[in-house]
Amino acid sequence: MADVAAIPVSRSGRGRAAALPGRVSTMVRLVVSIAVTLFGLMALTFFIGRLLPLDPVAAILGDNASQEAYEAMQRQLGLDQPLHIQFLRYVYDIVRLDFGTALMTGKPVLEDIRRVFPATIELATVGIVIGTGLGIPLGVLAAAYRDTAIDYFVRIFGLLGYSMPNFWLGLMGLVLFYATLGWVEGPGRIDTAYQWDIEPVTDLLLLDTAMAGQWDIFWNAFGHIILPASILGFGAMAYISRMTRSFMLEQLAQEYVIAARVKGLSWGRTVWVHAFRNVAVQVVTVVALAYAFLLEGAVLTETVFAWPGFGRYLTNALLGGDMNAVVGCTLVVGIIFVGLNLLSDLLYRIFDPRTR
Repeated sequence: MADVAAIPVSRSGRGRAAALPGRVSTMVRLVVSIAVTLFGLMALTFFIGRLLPLDPVAAILGDNASQEAYEAMQRQLGLDQPLHIQFLRYVYDIVRLDFGTALMTGKPVLEDIRRVFPATIELATVGIVIGTGLGIPLGVLAAAYRDTAIDYFVRIFGLLGYSMPNFWLGLMGLVLFYATLGWVEGPGRIDTAYQWDIEPVTDLLLLDTAMAGQWDIFWNAFGHIILPASILGFGAMAYISRMTRSFMLEQLAQEYVIAARVKGLSWGRTVWVHAFRNVAVQVVTVVALAYAFLLEGAVLTETVFAWPGFGRYLTNALLGGDMNAVVGCTLVVGIIFVGLNLLSDLLYRIFDPRTR
């Protein structure tokens, strides 16, 4: 019987065997990193809730409550316990997805967030589509025609997107496109006459009405969303175009671009097929981060347009001293950023073999 040790092992088999511990180690580090980040996020939101000059007991009982009622409510909320005990209870509740009860609505905070978040997702998604559709081509063109009129226009246009406050753009947009020209619908997500005719499936109005074939309601909802989404997309376009231009300038300075031109490839093919392909993963990461900023940064835009979304809910919670809602929203925003950063890292590993 042949000696088992004498059986040859292929190089590819040895390579896979050697790579397996490295992959396991990478996965362990990734899980530990996510766990530490989420724990730090929970600690941050807890201490923010304790440091803000908002008294949850006074918000519940009012300023005229007796001392006995105040102390009883404090015991009921667990605020009479030592700080470390409060933190452990807080972590335990968060792990069970219990963010407490919102004072504004009397409902669980997580239920409120589930109710308002689809409106923000829809607004941010349309905004990122606009920002990406404009930002990537403008960034590529600015890099391809560096120091020309096209480049200067894109840079100035992007500077305006960075500089102009969203609330000012929203007010000016309503005055011009709604009140004066009548090109778009007014504040709100949909006209009151239509809101009872929609059967919610995903709570995304454009998607639900399109699937149901309710095109009159679809266009009404589109008329409401296009202006606030364009304002959000304008800011995203500025960020995406600037980063795309920077990535492309680095690639266009590489030797392979000169070699491609020497071989007779057109400038357009060299830029879009060869150079842009090498920055596509980086651009995807930028778009993911821009999307995260739109999800949590639509507060002023939603307030100006009376958009019943996450940002407006958070604003009302801050103004009303509803600490459960404020802390819950802050935690959700942090989880969104962690999730989208993780998605970006995974996309890097999938599309760029050098990072594996």
